[in-house]
Amino acid sequence: MSANIVAENLTKQYHLSKHRTFKEFLPALFSGQKIINNFKALSSLNFSIDRGSSLGILGKNGSGKSTLLKIIAGVTKPSDGRITVKGKVAPLIELGAGFHPELTGKENVYLNGSILGIKKKQMDLYYKDIVAFAELEAFMDQPVKYYSSGMYMRLAFSVAVAEQPDILLVDEILAVGDLRFQQKCLDRIASFQNRGTTLVLVTHSPDQIERYCRRVLVLDKGNQKYFGTVKEGVELYKQSLQPPPR
Repeated sequence: MSANIVAENLTKQYHLSKHRTFKEFLPALFSGQKIINNFKALSSLNFSIDRGSSLGILGKNGSGKSTLLKIIAGVTKPSDGRITVKGKVAPLIELGAGFHPELTGKENVYLNGSILGIKKKQMDLYYKDIVAFAELEAFMDQPVKYYSSGMYMRLAFSVAVAEQPDILLVDEILAVGDLRFQQKCLDRIASFQNRGTTLVLVTHSPDQIERYCRRVLVLDKGNQKYFGTVKEGVELYKQSLQPPPR
């Protein structure tokens, strides 16, 4: 089985400006000293995901999980190392990022679809299913600025999963709507998996990892702590949540 995603010594570093007082700033200015700090969001990650498989990513806040998804999605590039991604990617990372508040729900469906690379003729075929999945039939001619946050996210999710991708990236967006609609989203993701889509899931829920993933990657402050079986990875993550002994 060929790999869909391969990371080799994958590193992402950000340059952060350091705030200084005026007295500190002047000597640095005249000496030519750079007022920059380097921050490694990810450091030397190595893993691979087979086509049609699934990877869960666990880690505390600030561990680099979302940064990794953005690199896989092509939103940002690594500073060092390599990432190889084969196939069409559907990133459920920042749902509705392309929506315009003054446009109607219908207009935003087509706008967001074009951003995702879906042609208008194809979107014409998907449109009714998108609206039905979002359960917003009565609101599609209203500007989305009047939508509740739940309505907004439901429509955004429905557009994002309008067609089956080769790779599906999911970043803590399963709090979409009520519990019934959340299960509907999870069922759609499971149906993609059954048809061969590769899944990468970021969540703080070990239960979701155990249910949907075959492998797990555990991150801690940008470092790879574990990559392997779900059982061992989840146990390691749970241990990291325990308070240190006194």
